[in-house]
Amino acid sequence: MNIIETDYWCLMLPAEWSAEKSEDVVLITDHDGVGELAVTTLVRDPGASEDVGATNVAREESPEVVAWSSAEFGCFSGFTGRFEEGNSVIQEWYLAYGDALIYVTYTCGTENDGLDAAAVDDILATLVAGDALTA
Repeated sequence: MNIIETDYWCLMLPAEWSAEKSEDVVLITDHDGVGELAVTTLVRDPGASEDVGATNVAREESPEVVAWSSAEFGCFSGFTGRFEEGNSVIQEWYLAYGDALIYVTYTCGTENDGLDAAAVDDILATLVAGDALTA
């Protein structure tokens, strides 16, 4: 298992998956190249008075999702939904905990829909809060 760690969250990846970090996003792929998992972290300003809300952000940022379902991974909770765009299927998760909102997308071609679903669920099941949220 590989461990991907940021200040706000940590995930464990199976050996056949790898991650590439940039300043804004962590891109996670498996060796067969079927799809791509992308994780972006949004953090509430310290002076803000209200909690990061996954519901409002999800509805505002992803109007193409028709049906949302609740999602919970470790201490993070929020919503997930999916839609098709061109020849791609996109699954999105908006997961909040403390001052962080994690926006996760999994994208693959329509011909590969469902192939990585179990693996993606297994990866997200390892999600835990990072030091910046637990300190």
